[in-house]
Amino acid sequence: MRSRIGDLRERRGLSQRRLARESGVSDCVLSKWERAGLDRAQLGLVVRVARALGVPVEDLYSEE
Repeated sequence: MRSRIGDLRERRGLSQRRLARESGVSDCVLSKWERAGLDRAQLGLVVRVARALGVPVEDLYSEE
């Protein structure tokens, strides 16, 4: 399942590096999630990214 992290991040004008700092999740992990999706992502880390973006966790997943 594809992630919407990149779209949400860009709408908020954040770089991957800035989101990494704000969420405490490495920019390498964010890059992987943006490319490959959240299928094997640790829920705790996904929650941190959602909080940093100000959205519910469900919003990080696309319907596509």
